[in-house]
Amino acid sequence: MIKKFCLSLLLACALVLGLSLTPTTTAQATTDHSLTAVQKKGTLVMGTAPDYPPYEFETTIHGKTQVVGMDVAVGQKIAKDLGVKLVIKSMSFDSLLVALQTGKVDMVISGMNPTPARRKNVAFTHTYYQGGHSIVINKSDQGRYKDKDSFKGQNLGAQTGTTLYNESKKQTTGTTIKGMTTISNLVLALQSHKVAGVAMEKPSAKAYVANNKQLVMIPSHFNLSAADTSTAVAFKKGSTALVTAANKSVDQIKHQDLINKDYLPAAGQYLKTNTVNTSMWHYWKAFLTGVKYTLIITVCAVFFGFILGVLLALLRLGHGGLLQTAGRWLATAYVEFIRGTPMMVQVMFVYFGLGLIVNLPALTSGIIAISLNSGAYVAEYIRGGINSVDAGQTEAARSLGLTRTATLRYVVLPQALKNIWPSLGNEFITLIKDSSIVSIIGVSELIYQSNIVRSDTYRGVAPIVVIMVLYFILTFTASRLLNHFEKKWQHA
Repeated sequence: MIKKFCLSLLLACALVLGLSLTPTTTAQATTDHSLTAVQKKGTLVMGTAPDYPPYEFETTIHGKTQVVGMDVAVGQKIAKDLGVKLVIKSMSFDSLLVALQTGKVDMVISGMNPTPARRKNVAFTHTYYQGGHSIVINKSDQGRYKDKDSFKGQNLGAQTGTTLYNESKKQTTGTTIKGMTTISNLVLALQSHKVAGVAMEKPSAKAYVANNKQLVMIPSHFNLSAADTSTAVAFKKGSTALVTAANKSVDQIKHQDLINKDYLPAAGQYLKTNTVNTSMWHYWKAFLTGVKYTLIITVCAVFFGFILGVLLALLRLGHGGLLQTAGRWLATAYVEFIRGTPMMVQVMFVYFGLGLIVNLPALTSGIIAISLNSGAYVAEYIRGGINSVDAGQTEAARSLGLTRTATLRYVVLPQALKNIWPSLGNEFITLIKDSSIVSIIGVSELIYQSNIVRSDTYRGVAPIVVIMVLYFILTFTASRLLNHFEKKWQHA
């Protein structure tokens, strides 16, 4: 079963690579069914990066965490006018357009500027908001910095993948531009003096300054076009019917001035609610959710990774015929490839790349990616453990009439597992921490939840301290349990 899964995965990889190399897909050549497809399924999936108040951010409503903000209201308006339900998928900003192009989301609303470069890859609606840009600095530096030209010899922060990040590089001289995936991380870097300022949209700058008395905002004076300071809804290239329908909603929003009359005031009320109680205990449910998903990912990855590791180890130890030789080479290639590529890339490939073939949920994608990664390392532990068993044990078992399979099952593997138990335990503890990587695709584990809390409370350090303690409790408990079983095994 696992072998079939691995072979299917390799086939899927080949198909994905083949699709990516095709200049014109069949879907592009056929009639546009984007609108009817959305109406048929009854949902409109919106991708967003909810760490950018007042555009989009997360808050707790009746004990449940929800994404709210000006952009969410725009999405709700479009979905309502189309007669479908809005579904929100959260992920990092620089993953949004990839998610759109691979069909993970139907549209992106995340304070995105419809720049010429982006228009080459996605379709945009009419602009629904015309804003501006500012730079947030520490209040203690007020008077020292005036605009973007004041940061010579200093670090200026901006969110990666945004217009401001690119323009900060182009329009500053002698300034080091530090990019991070979330605004909350940038503000934390600002407060810890890793950067001297953070360039961001003016409404977001106002929100941070209003809720943090240690920060102030200054004009940016970036030379930007109207496209660089406006925001629009992004759709997949070729979705003409869907864009046309969404434009009707966008035009109504602008005509009735719903942004300033309704959407921004409502977002402001949510922001005030978030800062009424900023204690970490107030967000215990968010951290508990993070622990739950961290454990789910870890346990599943250990289980499936161990099964895959055993299979790969046996394949690598195979000798003889053509089939066994092919299996050994395939297993070796898999192990070397997985160990030679970053886990972050593997997670993104499973979620976005395989999304061209099958639409996997973020949690499932994270479990698959980490299991595949763990299997490669477990395979080497097991292979080393099997090789560590004295050859005389195998010879004695065979001389007693045991088959090769029985010898492996009852003689070799038990001794091998005993030898590699510390390594397997270390792999389990490592996976608890490595599960944090799936936050980039929107899985609500501990890192993801800490970013939510930081965005909600405007407190940068306290949520990090909490998750450090939680990770330590999880790893220390796992370590004690593993040591307990190791001692029992050693004396068995």
